[in-house]
Amino acid sequence: MKTGLSQSVRLGQELKINPRLYQAMDMLYMPLLDLQQHLKQELLVNPFLELSDDDDQEDGSEDTGDDSDGTAEEDASADDEADDDAAQQSEADGDQAGDSEDEIETTDIVDRVASTDDSVSDSGDDSDKWDQILSDGFEPEGGTHAQRDDREYFEPVSVATRDLSDHLRDQIQMLELTPRRLLLADEVIGNIGDDGYLIGALEEIRDGINEVVTKAAEHEGREAETLPLFTDAEVLAMLETVQGLDPPGVGARDLRECLLIQLRDAGQAGSLPERLVRDHFDELIAHRWNDIARQIGGTPQDVQAAADEVAKLSPKPGLANADRPDNYVMPDLIVEKVDGEYLVFTNDGNLPRLRLSRSYVELARNRRSLDAEQKEFIASKLNAAQWLVQAIEQRRQTMLKVMHFIVNRQREFFDKGIQYLKPLTLREVADAIDMHESTISRVTNDKYAQTPRGVLPLKFFFSSGLATIDGEDVSARGIKATIESLVKDEDPQRPLTDQAIVDVLEAQGVQIARRTVAKYREQLGVLSARMRKRV
Repeated sequence: MKTGLSQSVRLGQELKINPRLYQAMDMLYMPLLDLQQHLKQELLVNPFLELSDDDDQEDGSEDTGDDSDGTAEEDASADDEADDDAAQQSEADGDQAGDSEDEIETTDIVDRVASTDDSVSDSGDDSDKWDQILSDGFEPEGGTHAQRDDREYFEPVSVATRDLSDHLRDQIQMLELTPRRLLLADEVIGNIGDDGYLIGALEEIRDGINEVVTKAAEHEGREAETLPLFTDAEVLAMLETVQGLDPPGVGARDLRECLLIQLRDAGQAGSLPERLVRDHFDELIAHRWNDIARQIGGTPQDVQAAADEVAKLSPKPGLANADRPDNYVMPDLIVEKVDGEYLVFTNDGNLPRLRLSRSYVELARNRRSLDAEQKEFIASKLNAAQWLVQAIEQRRQTMLKVMHFIVNRQREFFDKGIQYLKPLTLREVADAIDMHESTISRVTNDKYAQTPRGVLPLKFFFSSGLATIDGEDVSARGIKATIESLVKDEDPQRPLTDQAIVDVLEAQGVQIARRTVAKYREQLGVLSARMRKRV
């Protein structure tokens, strides 16, 4: 086969998403707090945006529309009256062809600065209808959706917090330890996880601290043969010292040791609960009260009472002092019941109210006094500002449409409780409000609603359903709530089996399999009937 170079011509069609649609997708996806940060950032980088006062809000909205139309007319007039200068003619075409590139500079936690220059050009066709965009899910027909990771995220400013290791080191400093033992104690504490358990083996801790000693000696020019390396006995003794610190059970290597430490710290060494954990741990976990009673010569009632004392202990003692970030939930929507009707509002009172700056719009109208670079800058920023204001309003309207449908569909839930929650899918909402399913997914992702039933994520209202004898559907969440209620009210000496729960649900008209009941029970963290039985 002869190799060589050749040329060919191929005709094809290709669909691309306007970069502004990516911005609209991101804004629709953002929770309320992220959207606040995004709008504040846009205020800093776009001079055509300004805050709208509450008193001037109505006038500002009218000015926005007038300025938009006026600017478009001036742009058309400027293009018609452009002189023959090549640079200005090229710039006039550029106003219609695309947007200028933006340079975004971000700083990471180690103060490394990385700037990216992404040259983006779009068709400049702002006549796309929002309804069509949302109904298509921001996706070109036949295209594939890819998760975009180029959004700008805003990390909250961290403050000084204390975790479990700080709590343990404070106690170590109060002990009369030599510098050598303090160094070993710091190594042991560094190998304790947030749950309070020892992460590494004692041999690994020994090798790690000895490596530190060896490197320090090499730095000082000392010989390795004369180094006082740590031994296994020293590491084990220090572990026992750490296990005596607060909270009780910290530094344990497994659950059994953790419970034994807590029992001994509570003064129950040699008691029946301590004997159960020490000598009959496997039977204790399996709730084999009769087998344990025969082995210790007691009664099943005494064994179960001792097991109840063990159940009061903490299986993860370190979490009480672990550094857990505060996760604040800001509801994006508010549902209130007024005169028997449920009304939906957007919780956007803290959002910056944006409008087009009158002074800069007037500057954009006087295009003859501007050079080519200034025209390009003004065109890009003005179009971006107009699109942003429109995207904010469209986001608000889309969220209201989705929430109105949810409220109408789940009316019985708001009136009577979770047992009356109906099954709902994203496809049903998308078909009802004539939008794409991916748009509904973005609207409901990480969004919360303040309702008479509490602050709930929008995903809460979406669940699979089960059929009833009457042909209606019930939500899986409602079935779980019913199972949880049945288990709570059952006779402890005669707990309901999975088949018994199936019979109760079928009596209520719900068709469900026993394996489905077992799956829901496990998801709720409810033990089996044999494990729940009281002797």
